[in-house]
Amino acid sequence: MKTISAESTTSNHLTDIILPFQQTLESSFFAFTSLTAWLLNIAGRVFDQPQEYDDPNATISSILDEIRQFSYSVDFPPAKLKTGCGEQCLYVLDRAADEALKFKKFTWTRPSYPEEEVDEDNIIDDESELNLQKVEEDMLEEQLEEEFEDEEHLLDLHGLGGLTKTGGKSMDGGDGSRPEEIMESSTDAAEWKLEVERVLPQLKVTIRTDNKDWRVHVEQMHQHKEGIETSLIETKTYLDKLHDEITRTLEKIGSREKYINNQLEHLLNEFRANQDQLAETKEKYKQGSGGVTDRTRSLAEVSEELDKIKQEMEERGSHMTDGAPLVNIKKALQKLKTEMQNMDIRSGVVEHVILQTRLTGKANALENDDDEDFGY
Repeated sequence: MKTISAESTTSNHLTDIILPFQQTLESSFFAFTSLTAWLLNIAGRVFDQPQEYDDPNATISSILDEIRQFSYSVDFPPAKLKTGCGEQCLYVLDRAADEALKFKKFTWTRPSYPEEEVDEDNIIDDESELNLQKVEEDMLEEQLEEEFEDEEHLLDLHGLGGLTKTGGKSMDGGDGSRPEEIMESSTDAAEWKLEVERVLPQLKVTIRTDNKDWRVHVEQMHQHKEGIETSLIETKTYLDKLHDEITRTLEKIGSREKYINNQLEHLLNEFRANQDQLAETKEKYKQGSGGVTDRTRSLAEVSEELDKIKQEMEERGSHMTDGAPLVNIKKALQKLKTEMQNMDIRSGVVEHVILQTRLTGKANALENDDDEDFGY
């Protein structure tokens, strides 16, 4: 469970809000509205702390009005805030938190990093402090120097060749390069021991402890484990008390719910009966609305036909009152009369021509008959 505990400087304060990981829609919405109201009060606005059974629509509208008064745009429907979570709720909380910080004149300061504490046993002088890599390098350099010194003390082969050639002369004359007696050290042994004891502390190799070493982490784990065990004993009592309070509260809520259900049982029955009646009325309304639509469609068709008939009657009335058609008819009749007269004249001429042609034909036929009778 997550617990948010805060208190504002005004008289209104935000009580402890317990937010479980699996919470209902009502509890998340109540937590969202309570937190928003607390931030608005800190920002200098007078906003009443909402109750759990308040109207959510009124609470959301009042919260959005306060956000708009801060000159912020709200381009999402208010119903998105009823869930108590999501992008829109975070937007409202972010704007309210910004205004609260502005009102409190809150400013960010530079972060202060704690200095690492080093054990006094590991603090040594820089001259005597060495790491493993430097020790290996020094050992390699010393080894190279010793090899170089050994090469210098080797006998010269050419010199040995010369000694063999002049060996008789040197043995006889006594002027050879070979030493005549054993070399002995002239250093006092007591002084040498004192010098070794003086230099010995500086030759001591010390290695600094690394924070990445697993041994250091194991010690820290043991320390943290002991701290957790000690703090668990203290917090367990508080958690047990909190658990008892929550169980008692849930029992009270359950008993109140049962009481309310018993008191409102007859109202619920009436409500169900009213819902059934409403469903029947809606069904009847649908049936009636279907007949109304059919009649409305037929009325529209009849009205359209009536408009067409009216238009035709108007056109006919306008033609009946207009005298231009009569004038045109008279002109047409006069033209027909003249054309008929012309046609009569033409037909008479044609009849005359046909009659004359027939007469001339008969006359010729009679003449031919007379000639044949007289033997011409």
